Amino acid sequence: MRTVPRPLAALTLPVAAVLALGACSAADADVETGAATGSSGEVTVSHAQGETTVPVDPQTVVVFDVGVLSTLDSLGVEVAGVPEASYPESLSRYAGDGFTKVGSLFEPDYEAVNALEPDLIVVGGRSAAVYPELAEIAPTIDLTVDNADFLASFEERVTALAEVFGEEDAVASRLAALDERVAEVRAAAADAGDALFVMTNAGELSAYGPDTRFGLVHRELGLTPTDEGLTAADHGDAVSFEYIAEQDPDVLLVLDRDAAIGESGTAAQQVLDNELVRGTTAWQDDAVHYLDSAVWYIAPNGLPSVEQMVEEVAAAVE
Repeated sequence: MRTVPRPLAALTLPVAAVLALGACSAADADVETGAATGSSGEVTVSHAQGETTVPVDPQTVVVFDVGVLSTLDSLGVEVAGVPEASYPESLSRYAGDGFTKVGSLFEPDYEAVNALEPDLIVVGGRSAAVYPELAEIAPTIDLTVDNADFLASFEERVTALAEVFGEEDAVASRLAALDERVAEVRAAAADAGDALFVMTNAGELSAYGPDTRFGLVHRELGLTPTDEGLTAADHGDAVSFEYIAEQDPDVLLVLDRDAAIGESGTAAQQVLDNELVRGTTAWQDDAVHYLDSAVWYIAPNGLPSVEQMVEEVAAAVE
C-alpha cells in the first residue's frame, strides 16, 4: 500500500533528546547488500554499514540520497521527507513545498526527521557519514554503491530496496533488461576506439579514468581508456585543452558540473569549442557527447539514472 506522508508533529525537544528517542541501531560490519524477509512483516537488510531490520512496505520514509529517491519515484513509492538538494528535472517536484525538508545531504535537521516519525530512513553516498545519528531515530539503511564494482553493487542495492517495498518483480525485470543492454553496449564498444571522460567546472577541466566514480564507462561498458595513467582521485585529474589535443580521443564524453548543480557558468559546449579540441578525432568525427550532467553527477545510483546512463554511452558507440 502506498500512502501520503503523515503530517508533521510538534516538537520542542533539543536535538540530544531527539536522538535519545530512537531505536534500532545497525551493526558496524560492512557487508554486501541483501534482504531476508521474515514472517512478521519485517525484512533484514544488509547494507554498507551493517544489517538493519525494517518493516515491509514502510509507510513513512525519509530519503537522504537523490539516487535512491529516483528509484523509489520510478516505482511509485511515496516518501515523506527529502533533503534540500539539487534535483534532476525528472525529480523537480521534490524541491517544492509538497515534501517536508529534512536538512541537507550533509547536515540533517534531526528534529524535522524525528517529527515525521519515520518507519525507514535511507542514506547513501554524500549522506552516508550521518548514518549513526539517523539510526538512533529510526531504522536506517545505507545504500551507498561501491564504485569499484559499480553495476554489481548497484544491482544489490536496488534489489534490497525492491524487497523492502514489495517491488521485486518490477525491479528484476528492469535489471534483466539492463544487463542485456550492457552486454550490447560492451559489444559495440569493442569497435568504437578509445574514449576520454572529462568534466567541466567553472571553465576548468578534469579527466576521469577506470578507477573513478565514472569508471563504469570503461570497466562495465567496455570503452577503451584513452589515458591508462589517470589516477583514482575523487575529483579527477586536472587537465588542459593541450592534454585533450595530445591524447586525441576517438570518443569524448563530457559532464558539465555547473549545469548539474544549477550554477551559472560557461556551458561545456562553449568551454570545449576551441582550436585545440576542434582538432581532435572525436570532434572531427562528431563523437563529442554531452551527458545528462544531473543524472551522472547528482543521482548516478538510481535505477532510472543507470538505465539512462547506459543508453547515453550506447549512443556514443553504436
